[in-house]
Formats: sequence, C-alpha cells, structure tokens
Amino acid sequence: MIYMDYNATAPVHPEVLEAILPFYREQFGNPSSIHWAGRMVKGAVEKAREEVAGLVGCAPSEMIFTSCGSESDNMAIKGVAAANRSKGNHIITTSVEHPAVLNSCHYLEHEGYRITRLPVDRDGLVDPQELKSAIGDQTILVSAMFANNETGVLFPVREIGAICRERGVYFHCDAVQAVGKVPVDCRGMDIGLLSLSGHKIGAPKGIGALVVRKGIKLHPLLHGGAQERNRRAGTENVAGIVALGKACQIAREEMSSEAARVQQLRDRLEEGIMAIFPQASLNGHRENRLPTTANISFTGLEADSLLLNLDLQGIAVSSGSACSSGTLKASPVLAAMGVDPASAKGSVRFSLGRTNTEEEVNYLLGVLPEILQRLQQK
Repeated sequence: MIYMDYNATAPVHPEVLEAILPFYREQFGNPSSIHWAGRMVKGAVEKAREEVAGLVGCAPSEMIFTSCGSESDNMAIKGVAAANRSKGNHIITTSVEHPAVLNSCHYLEHEGYRITRLPVDRDGLVDPQELKSAIGDQTILVSAMFANNETGVLFPVREIGAICRERGVYFHCDAVQAVGKVPVDCRGMDIGLLSLSGHKIGAPKGIGALVVRKGIKLHPLLHGGAQERNRRAGTENVAGIVALGKACQIAREEMSSEAARVQQLRDRLEEGIMAIFPQASLNGHRENRLPTTANISFTGLEADSLLLNLDLQGIAVSSGSACSSGTLKASPVLAAMGVDPASAKGSVRFSLGRTNTEEEVNYLLGVLPEILQRLQQK
C-alpha cells in the first residue's frame, strides 16, 4: 500500500506514539490539579509548549493549544475581529485560503465586517503590492496562508509580514501545511498569529496550536476555566499536546535533510509523469512551493477515474483538499488561479512524506501508463 496524500494527513510517527503511551497509562492526571498527578503532566505540557514554540519562532507563553488547524483559524480571525471592532471592521484575505479561513470571513461578513479577498496569479501567488494598496484605516487583520494545501505554493510571507508591521495591522498566517516542512519564524517574518496542526507532521488528529504574539488583542472562542492563560477553556488534551511537542522536536532535527530527500522523489515523480503523459501540466509555481507537493493536471481525463484506478493498485493520492472531498465542484483554488475547467477536472495532488521511497515512485510510474491508456480509450 503506497500513501501519497500527506497534505491530507500524515501517519503517526513511531517515536511520537511511544512518547504518548504513558499519558494513557500511569500519567493520567489533570494538568490543572495541584497534587503529584497533576504536576507530573503539567510539566510535560509545558515542555511540549517549548518544543512547538521553538519550531515556529515564538515565546512559549505565546502558544495556545487547540484541537486542530481549523479551530486555530477560527480563533485567530473571529477573536481578533471581536477584540478590535472599535478600531475597524475590515479584514483582508486571499481567494485561495483554506475553508476554515474563508468560511470564518464569510461568517464575519454577515456580522457587519467588510472582507477583501485578494486574487492570485496563474502561479497561485498573491501580489504584496495589491495587499498594501488594499489596507485602509479600518483594516484590523490580514489573513494569508504560508503554503497552499492543494498546490503547495509558498506565499511571500516575509513581505506580507513587513507590510502589516509597517501599517500597524495584525497578520494571521495559516501555516498548517508549512510547519515542519519548511522554516517558519514568527519573529523574523513579522507573523502575529499563526495556525498549525499536529496531524500534518506525525502527531495524532485532534491537536493543533495557535500562536498569539504578545500585545495582540484576542477574544477567546471558548469560555470556562482558566486553561491556556484564560485564552482557551477546557481540560487540555495532554497526550495530543505531548505528541505535538515530540513531532515538532523531530521536525526541528530532520526537516532540512527530509525536505531535500522528499523533493528529489517529487521531482522524479513529476519528470516521470510528464514523460509518460506529455499533455500533463503542473499547477502552481514550479520553484516557489513546498518540497513535498505536486499538483498535476491530466488534461482530458477525469481526476476521480484516475484516483480510483490508482487506488485499485494500492496507491492513495488526492484530487485536492480532504476538507472539500465529496463536493462536485471544481477546485476553487485552481479556478482562482485561472486554470481552465477541463484541466482542473483532471487535476491530481501528489503529496509525499516520511514513508515514501524511490521504489514507490517507480512503482507508480510503472502502473501509470496502462491506467492512462485505458482511461483515454473510454
């Protein structure tokens, strides 16, 4: 079985699994308890907080643990909007954001906020100068992703951060797809709020985090106890937090070498597909993207048919975001990039990771010609 859908989720890393088992056994305490059972797990939570903060370049006190990237996005956007309404009601985002960002903005639009959705070019990139021109006196937040979940395209985050700092506007960055794959530095990139998710980097599903830099006004989404410095109520998911900390530690140690290894596999895969099917085309900037991701249009074919045939050969890939699976609409990301509908309908996302090997890439390239020939004859 060959798994090439890492942008949807990654398998739990074996070292992460080993790290969390004690927290389902003997280390079961509530971190808010003051007795020995609580103190034992409280220390583990804070150690994990330091590991996550170290990976993304912020202070541990600026890290809030959440349930997932979508919660982090909602908390950042709605929390900033509610806390800063007296300053303005204008929020800027882009047309290719994750649904958690776009739908949060859509919700706020119904609450009286004004939303600007910046376009992207054919390579999937936003123009920083357009962003600069869009900022006005009522702008309170810019929300722009670090890396696109469908194409892997990397946004000019450093430039966006500098513009927001210069104009005195908060900058939220959905970095769910980027953290652990490419360097992320909240301080150096002027990122005020940053969303990340554990299951993209080898932790289990159900754990995420939101960076909220010191001085940023943010209202909580959840009210209750004083957990997470009164910013997110509810008993902490200790095992998930420990898992995220361990996954971030591993990423810090292995990210550079692993990125180079996986990029070689991705490039080999792309070259092989283009040789087999010359009509294929890459969606997104060729260089400025994650080392793990290739979004390829098999023009003239239906992506669903191709996915089914690959699945029958034991190969798991995707036609886009897992959060949008089950819908009949063409990818809104590719539509925003100006990809023609015929090409968009035949787009397949290959996203590679830790378990993938050269042998697996060769196997896929070996079974692909027969599959394509069969689909072209239909």
